Amino acid sequence: MTSPKTPSPAEQIKQLRDQLNDWSYRYYVLDDPAVPDPEYDRLFRQLQVLESERPDLISPDSPTQRVGDVPLDGFNEVRHAVPMLSLGNAFNDEELRDFDQRVRERLDVSGSIDYVAEPKLDGLAVSLVYENGELVRGATRGDGETGEDITANVRTIKSIPLRLRGDKPPALMEVRGEVVMTHHGFAELNRRQAEAEQKTFANPRNAAAGSLRQLDSRITAQRPLEFYAYSLAQLEGENWPDRHSAILERLRQWGLRVNPEVKLCDGVDALLAFYQDILARRDQLDYDIDGVVYKVDRLDWQRDLGFVSRAPRWAIAHKFPAQEEITVLNEVDWQVGRTGALTPVAKLEPVQVGGVTVSNATLHNLDEIRRLGIRIGDSVIIYRAGDVIPKVVGKVQERSPADPQVFKGGESAAIRQVGPFVRIPRECWLSPRYADQRAPQAPRHCPVCDSQVIRKRGEVAYRCTGGLICGAQQREAIKHFASRRAMDIEGLSIKRVDLLVDQGLVSNVADLYRLKAEDIADLERMGEKSAANLIEALAHSRTVSLERFLFALGILQIGEETAKALADCFGDLETIRRAPLLLFLAVPDVGLEVAKAIHAFFREQHNEDVIDGLLAEGVQPRANGHPSAAFVRELTLGYFLKAAKRLGMALDGVGEKSLETLGGHYKTVAALAEADADDAPVRPAMLEQVHKALGQDDWRQRLEQAEALASELSEKAPRETAEQALEGQTWVLTGTLSRLTRDQAKAHLQSLGAKVAGSVSKKTHCVVAGEAAGSKLSDAEKLEVEVMDEDTFVDFLAGHGITL
Repeated sequence: MTSPKTPSPAEQIKQLRDQLNDWSYRYYVLDDPAVPDPEYDRLFRQLQVLESERPDLISPDSPTQRVGDVPLDGFNEVRHAVPMLSLGNAFNDEELRDFDQRVRERLDVSGSIDYVAEPKLDGLAVSLVYENGELVRGATRGDGETGEDITANVRTIKSIPLRLRGDKPPALMEVRGEVVMTHHGFAELNRRQAEAEQKTFANPRNAAAGSLRQLDSRITAQRPLEFYAYSLAQLEGENWPDRHSAILERLRQWGLRVNPEVKLCDGVDALLAFYQDILARRDQLDYDIDGVVYKVDRLDWQRDLGFVSRAPRWAIAHKFPAQEEITVLNEVDWQVGRTGALTPVAKLEPVQVGGVTVSNATLHNLDEIRRLGIRIGDSVIIYRAGDVIPKVVGKVQERSPADPQVFKGGESAAIRQVGPFVRIPRECWLSPRYADQRAPQAPRHCPVCDSQVIRKRGEVAYRCTGGLICGAQQREAIKHFASRRAMDIEGLSIKRVDLLVDQGLVSNVADLYRLKAEDIADLERMGEKSAANLIEALAHSRTVSLERFLFALGILQIGEETAKALADCFGDLETIRRAPLLLFLAVPDVGLEVAKAIHAFFREQHNEDVIDGLLAEGVQPRANGHPSAAFVRELTLGYFLKAAKRLGMALDGVGEKSLETLGGHYKTVAALAEADADDAPVRPAMLEQVHKALGQDDWRQRLEQAEALASELSEKAPRETAEQALEGQTWVLTGTLSRLTRDQAKAHLQSLGAKVAGSVSKKTHCVVAGEAAGSKLSDAEKLEVEVMDEDTFVDFLAGHGITL
């Protein structure tokens, strides 16, 4: 048997070149990336090595000699006066030090070099041209020489000024920058897309690129795009600054936004410190970055260093560890969550992603699996960012089994049924016979309790019908209740929860507070001291903030922010427990489905019994007892009528403006119900429709119930509340606090209306510094931002009615 012939260098280079060009076309032109960036980078570096060994084989169309591909046909072409080139990459500290050494050697400088360091934004590079201060053109990078005219679209981005600030703008200026989509904006966009049953986006970068390439700029205007300027390409009628850092400051003066993380660094060690700092804070930023860019600050040195064919010698991108990788999907398991929802979990060939070995990843739901076209045996793209659970975001068609292929394994290898799961042997993956079996299917019965699995109309998730008898829901509810961000019961680990349930000592969260040390001291790996510590931790957790308590209950669709909003709006637990559905709709950021979930939870007798049990065992959810004045102001008759219409009250043909008018005129439900058509501020037919609707489905009674509670809340609400005393202020926490946790300090500041940020800037109002405060304290001192120690901060809170 002859061994395969090794491809010649020319053949290897051609194969790599063709593959990279194809991927570039998918990435730049079709907005449909075929592989993650690290996979492209690996092949690109292979091509660079081969071409360095055989420079005679370099061709003009090699990816190493160009940036991207041709622009889309839907836009007019724009020829860049100054090419938009790419950057070389450093993938580790050693490669960065090599870059710095090359710079110093070429400049013949023995000391350190000043660099400007900035986050490498993961968006779309654009060029903006201003003439006499007016924005006249926006263009994409395209292939670096020729881009796409997207002027109409960039004019819709609010962070791009249509006219520069200042009385004497330059005659001509071309600024380069990046258009990105924030994480918050991306989540909101996908929510709207899903509600409209339109395509959702895989990540913020794709969403930003797709938004900028809309032929209808009205669509772009609805997308949450942001712009950050990072360089100048042309400047006429104005003297060029002598440093890159001065250029950025000039751009700020002209009204262009520059990333606040940009920093001037002295030498390569300062660059590495910047890299580690921004890498540690990467997940706290509201936009995606995939590395850091370093540029020599002095422009005369930039000119001396010049360019290579593809990139400037005076700048480099220091890439972060890959957040995306390719691996093989071996099988799919199903996890049962605390609400009974079944989530498919991908079992993968282990792969390193972001410095962590990943062998499991979420597949979200069966609809997502089908949308991606994923089957057992496929090569899939795994995404992981920071502590985010790894997820499958795509399929690599070229590396996945093709169903029509001739079967290459022994068909005698049978598909195995293991519990509720189907196991398909690898040797069957390529068989047409097993093509359908490779497509993951939801189990018919719960993998934990064997109860029936159903999917309600309009829901994405499949759910176990076992309810309280399902061990997964019982255990997960207790684990969530005890978790750090909920009741924070120290020592009640996941394994101990399992042990307590297995021994029959705990069946719901109220049972935790009925435990006695002698009941648990003899349990495996417990002992008297551990038992006493757990009982003490349970006693300590009995006093907890209302928002933590609400979050700990595990109400469907209720996260920490919604729990806080409920606590702030109503002021105490008992009012929330008896509140009608109409009032929940008035809570900020609570939509119809979330309001229904909250209302249904507190109308379920089992849940009420558990809450009563918790209160009977001494659990005391702390709240200020005062409803939010802003919330109470919303609870007008006009609001209740509009909310009732959303809930199905038969008010078709009566618009929201008319309902507001009726509410403002009559003030109460009784007055509206007895209103005479002659005195009505709307057409008699509308009033008649309202009267008819009040008589159906107990709507008058429901509205009067809501009105009565609103009146009660109004009496409790303080005329002047301190809750917005810090409205508009940004605070930063740093170091270790001894009298309260960082989470508690953050919650107190937010209750007073402050925003709590992760980094210090000129806009920071105050920094609270505990023990071992680090760089944030230094930044505050440099920027002359007010700093409070912990004792001063505690006194400050007390002055605003918050005692620890």
